[in-house]
Formats: sequence, structure tokens, C-alpha cells
Amino acid sequence: MTAISLDDITGVILAGGAGRRMDGRDKGLLPFGDRALVEWAIDALAPQVGSLLISANRNIDSYSRYGLPVVRDSEPGFNGPLAGVLSAMRSARTPWILTLPCDAPFPPPDLGRRLGAEIAKRTADLAIATDGTRRHSLHALLPAALASDLADFLAAGDRKVELWQRRHQIAQADFSDCPEAFLNLNTPDDARRAEARFVKRP
Repeated sequence: MTAISLDDITGVILAGGAGRRMDGRDKGLLPFGDRALVEWAIDALAPQVGSLLISANRNIDSYSRYGLPVVRDSEPGFNGPLAGVLSAMRSARTPWILTLPCDAPFPPPDLGRRLGAEIAKRTADLAIATDGTRRHSLHALLPAALASDLADFLAAGDRKVELWQRRHQIAQADFSDCPEAFLNLNTPDDARRAEARFVKRP
């Protein structure tokens, strides 16, 4: 398989969750350093893809101010990240999507390239990142052509990301050289600690 071109990838920022561990607040719009978390994701993904969109289910006007398409889940409620992935697959005008959770502000600058290289090397269906210890299944490069398969999976009542991914041939890209790139801000305390440690103040 030939290498996947940057222009063939749509970056997808997953900001459609309920934020239960963030006291119900919209994670993507939470301040982190001098800007909202979604802005960190935009800046990180933009150089790696041909186009970008945001998956969100509330505060649509706020997300729209970034000048990117904002895609809602097709079903009401908060049905997990795969619902956002499905809507993104259906909306993307490229054969591939590169997903990133909005609460992971420091992804590798070569995330898409290394995931794409593993797919080409192993002739896999999709690729996910690993930090050498654990998988990061939403740091993923996925073919939009799997939309129908994912819709069937969700229609059957399943929601688990890894369960759906295991239906396909998976390549894992090793990012053990930069494990801190997968820092995930699940709670307010996570955000405060990360901000104190990693965000430079003027």
C-alpha cells in the first residue's frame, strides 16, 4: 500500500462528550493556559491534515467561531465517541479521518504520518497509537469507508471503541518515545496539574 497523503486526511476533534468527570462542563471550551482546549487540538492537528472538523453536540455557536465545520452526532444525547466518529466519517470529504480527543492537548506532531506509515507497512484497515504501555484508541487513523460498518455496530447497541476496532485489522504505531504526548485531562485536577507542569507563563 502506498503512503497516505496529508490531503487525503480530515482531522476530527472529538468534543461531543458530556464531560461527566469535568462536572458536566464542555471540555473543548474549558480554558487551559491562555486558550480553550479545542484551540490546542486545532493547532496540533492543522499541520497534519488536509482539512479539519469539530465533532460537538452543544455550544455549536462557540465552536463555529473557529471557522471549521461542526458536526453533531446523528442521534440525540451523548452516545460515546464512536457516535462522533461516525458523523465525522459521513461528513468528511477525504478517504481518511485522523481523530483526536479534545482533552489531549499535546499530541505528537507526526501522529498522522506515523499512523499512516503503519497502515501502509502492515496493509491494515486502521491504525491506533500506543505509548509503549497502553493503547490510545481515539488517537486513530480510520478509513471513512468503514462508516456503514460502524453504523451497524452502533445500531446493535454497542459503544466500546476497542470492541469495534477489533472487528478490523489494526496496526499499532509505537510512540513510546513521547508518552507525555498522550496526556489526557479527564478531571479538573488533571487539568490543573498539567497546566502547572507544562504550560509556560509569560
